[in-house]
Amino acid sequence: MLFRLSDVKKSYGGDEILRGVSFQINPGEKVGLVGRNGAGKTTVFRIVTGSETADSGDVVKMNGLKLGLLDQHVDFGAGETVHTAALSAFKQIHDIEAGMRELEVRMVTDHSKETLDRYADLQIAFEQADGFTYTARAEAILLGLGFDKDDWTLDTSILSGGQKNRLGMARLLLSNADVLLLDEPTNHLDVHAVEWLEQFLFDFDKAYVVISHDRYFLDRTTRRIVEIENGKAVDYKGNYSKYVIERALRREQQQREFENQQAFISKTQAFIRKNLEGQKTKQAKSRRNMLERLDRVDAVAAEKHGGSFGLKKVERTGTNVLAVEDLSVGYDSTPLAANINFSILRGETLGIIGANGTGKTTLLKTLLGEIRELAGDIRWGTKVDTGYYSQNLHDLEPRNEVIQELRRIAPLADNGELRSFLARFLFFGEDVFKSVGDLSGGEKGRLSLAKLIYSRKNVLILDEPTNHLDIPAREALEDALAEYDGTIITVSHDRFFLDKIATQILSFEDNGGVDAYPGNYTEYHDWKAGTRTSMYAVEVGSPESFAMNDVKETGVADKDIRVPNSSLSKNQRMQIENRIKKIESEISKLEDLSAKLSTEMSDPMIAGDFEALNNVTMRHAETEKAIKALYAEWDELSSQLEG
Repeated sequence: MLFRLSDVKKSYGGDEILRGVSFQINPGEKVGLVGRNGAGKTTVFRIVTGSETADSGDVVKMNGLKLGLLDQHVDFGAGETVHTAALSAFKQIHDIEAGMRELEVRMVTDHSKETLDRYADLQIAFEQADGFTYTARAEAILLGLGFDKDDWTLDTSILSGGQKNRLGMARLLLSNADVLLLDEPTNHLDVHAVEWLEQFLFDFDKAYVVISHDRYFLDRTTRRIVEIENGKAVDYKGNYSKYVIERALRREQQQREFENQQAFISKTQAFIRKNLEGQKTKQAKSRRNMLERLDRVDAVAAEKHGGSFGLKKVERTGTNVLAVEDLSVGYDSTPLAANINFSILRGETLGIIGANGTGKTTLLKTLLGEIRELAGDIRWGTKVDTGYYSQNLHDLEPRNEVIQELRRIAPLADNGELRSFLARFLFFGEDVFKSVGDLSGGEKGRLSLAKLIYSRKNVLILDEPTNHLDIPAREALEDALAEYDGTIITVSHDRFFLDKIATQILSFEDNGGVDAYPGNYTEYHDWKAGTRTSMYAVEVGSPESFAMNDVKETGVADKDIRVPNSSLSKNQRMQIENRIKKIESEISKLEDLSAKLSTEMSDPMIAGDFEALNNVTMRHAETEKAIKALYAEWDELSSQLEG
């Protein structure tokens, strides 16, 4: 055990944040701490580190526990450079090294056994502390987090906020802490640095707890999720994707238990009212005492992003929405990116990725006509009506109430319809009467997105739409875009979001080049890394295997037969045809199994047994996942045959 929280409670000004949080972190565990904004995740970190105290409950730590905290605000000493700030994590090694240098001077004249023994001890300590490699490790981490060698001599006082956070991350990773507490570690990192950090944490042999809205990052770096919900901690095994499935099952079971208990309470109360003054008074009083002692099951809080948006159809564009040929974009005749080529059909989603400053937003403004192209052609299709979401949220009027702001694009809509739509973007009750000027950054982002999607534009151009959104808000946006039947062009660093909605990827590279790929982010990443062979070909022990953690083998992809469709031989075509037949057979068997499991889930005997129901439900979810994977493979192989 590294540390344990037991029934920890914490309030601020009468607002109860933590209502009895209990969980334990053990050596080597890789844990994600999740929950809505304001749920108390950062408060948990502060209580663990001792910067705040709990109102009640116990916080127990291992003797001598060394905690490493990544805070959102990082400070450095006066006169420190990037390089010296990173090396400052090795104070113990520096002290040992200074002692060795001092003894070396003394040993010129002092050859006593005591001096020689002391020097030998320091040498052993220096070697055990990796004193011969610490500089190389520090420089490797600086490079991984995006600090080029030219940056190492920069004074920390002139660094931007994002650079300071990255340097704080480097210092933390070098700190040799027993457990790392990482609060939004991917903030201020480009995609290359995030991928480097994922690999670093995968190889990291100590424990860490990470708070992050980056679901893709959580999938690849965690094996356990602790959710802070309604002021308490709920524990789940597996990564983020498995947590989502198990959480839905747990909530479903909890709701059944709540409804059964409420029915029992109602029936018992009716008995008490009827018999309290009659012949069965003693029984009625006994049952009343029993109700008072009953441990009540909480109702499941309604999923605030559940249900349908009820989006109205947008006007259909032509089949060909946009074609871009040999486009160069930039400012003052200086291109940021060149030779951009892609086309989008109606209903497709183009995801645009790349490091900051490579030209992603410039491309969007060029497509919208706000900036002239430096070279090349842009051809929009017929009946295109674009709507733009920018990071600066310039379309909001701060003096309006939330519902008034939505009404600006729908003057004739009734209040009920507007409030219902705003609720899908997590504005509930009196929230709709808040002043826009008083909203947080995340709330303004949600409102601006709600306006854009409600506007019925048939082409949405989105610049980092998930910035400032917590996970529930991101899920709400994904649900809305899933219902939207227009075309989408989006710049985003949210890889989970791009996996959900993108049908093709445009990647801006550091050298000014641009890659185009048909598929979502993961497919592009695997292709770029040279590992895109089979959706089942995940190397055990790699970060990618985190995303497949605990998912049972279906045995339906025993070998990889995917080949470029331009090079199919007769033998390869036969292999694909045989594989398709096998897939169709497997799908038929699994669909029969799914139907059988679905029937079992409705069986009153199983529904009343939590363990049996949980087992059947998990098997059903795994079967459905296998069916979906088989259909995807069938579709891909069929496309190859068609050429």
